[in-house]
Amino acid sequence: MNGATTSGELRAHNRARLLRAVHEGGATLTRSQLTRDLGLARGTASVLVAGLLEDELLHEEPAREHARGRPTQVPGPHPHGPVALAADVREDAWELAACELGGRVTVLAVRPHDGTPEGALGTLGEALAAERQRLGHRVVGVGVALAGPVRHGGLVDIAHLSWHAVDVPHLLTAGPGPGPADAPRPSGPLFLRGVPLFVGNDTAFAALAEARRGRLRGVRVGLHLHVDFDLGGVLVVDGRPLGGAAGSGAEFGHMPLTGGKRPCPCGALGCWSTEVGANALLRHAGLAHGGGRGREQAERVLATSSKAVAANARALGRGIAALVNAHDPEAVTLSGHGVELYERAGETLRAAAEPYLMAIRREAPPRIESSALGWRGALLGAMESVFDAFLTPEGLGGWRGSPP
Repeated sequence: MNGATTSGELRAHNRARLLRAVHEGGATLTRSQLTRDLGLARGTASVLVAGLLEDELLHEEPAREHARGRPTQVPGPHPHGPVALAADVREDAWELAACELGGRVTVLAVRPHDGTPEGALGTLGEALAAERQRLGHRVVGVGVALAGPVRHGGLVDIAHLSWHAVDVPHLLTAGPGPGPADAPRPSGPLFLRGVPLFVGNDTAFAALAEARRGRLRGVRVGLHLHVDFDLGGVLVVDGRPLGGAAGSGAEFGHMPLTGGKRPCPCGALGCWSTEVGANALLRHAGLAHGGGRGREQAERVLATSSKAVAANARALGRGIAALVNAHDPEAVTLSGHGVELYERAGETLRAAAEPYLMAIRREAPPRIESSALGWRGALLGAMESVFDAFLTPEGLGGWRGSPP
C-alpha cells in the first residue's frame, strides 16, 4: 500500500517510483523496461514520463541497440535536472563531487587539509557555497561522509584527530572558527544554505552504496567493513546500515574482537581498529603513525611488506569470524584498503577466521568479497542519502523545473 487516496497523490507516488527506478537502474533502463518493472500501464507511463520531461527531471535518449521501428527511449538525467553535492572527508583530504540522477559522478575538487576541524570543514564549506551558487536550484541536497561516529544533529568525533563533538553544520556554514558544541542541537532535519544536509559516518555511507550499487545489493543481512587509517564496520539489513539510537552505530572497529590490549584514541582498550588499517601497517613497519598522516607510506608498506599485510589480514579475519558468529550475515564486503588486503592475503584472512567460527557457521560461511566500489563507496553513499530524501513525493514537491 502506498497511502495515496486521491488521483493527485497517486500521480505523485508514481512519479517518485519512476524516478527512483531510473536512479537505481543507473539511468540504463528503457522506458518499456521501466513500465514493465513498475507494473504501470503503457499510457500511464507515457503521461508520467512526459510530465517529468517537462519539469526537467528527466531527459530521454535513444537506446544504443534497438529493433526495427521507432527507437526505444532511455530516460536519464536532465541537463538542468537535480544534482546532489557529495563530499568524502578523510583524515588528510576531502573530495567533493556533483552527482546526477542515475549515479553519474563528476569530481569537482580534491584538496588536502591540515587535520583540524576548521581547516577541513571550513574550506569544504567554502567550496560547497561556490557550487551551490553556480548550480542554483539544481542542488537538491548535500551529503557529507566523515571518518568518525556522527551523532544526531551533525556532531562528529574523530578520536585520532582529536575531534570531539565537532559541529559539522556550523563549520560548513560559517567557515573557519569554532562551533558552539554545547549549543542546543536541532531535533529535526539539517539544512545547509537552504537545502537538506545529510552528515554520516564514512563506513555507514559506504555500506549504503554497496547495498544500492555493489555486492550487497539484494542481500538481506550483510556486513560491510571499510578500512582506511583504521577500520569501521556496520551491519546492513534489507539494504540499510543500522545506525543505532544516536545515529553512531557503524563502529564495529571499536570492539575488542582480537584479544588485544592496545589503548585506542577513542578511550577504549583493545579495539579491533588498532590492529587493521594504515596505522597498523605503519606500526608494523616501525614508522610514525596516527594523526591522519602517512597515507603514502602506508600504501608502500601494503605493496611491499608481506609481514605487515599478513598481520593485518589475520586480525581482520579473526574479527570477521566474531561478527559472523554474532550476526549470521549472508555476505561480508570490504572497501578501502580492505580490497587490497583481501587481494594480497585472502587465504591468510580466511585461515585466520576459520578456527574462530562456530561449527554451524563453518559449515556454510558467508562469502567474503572486495567491494565493487573501492574507495568511491563513501562518496556514493553520501549521494544516496540525498536522493533517498529527494525521490519521494514530498521531496519532488519542492523541485523547481525551470533553469536558474
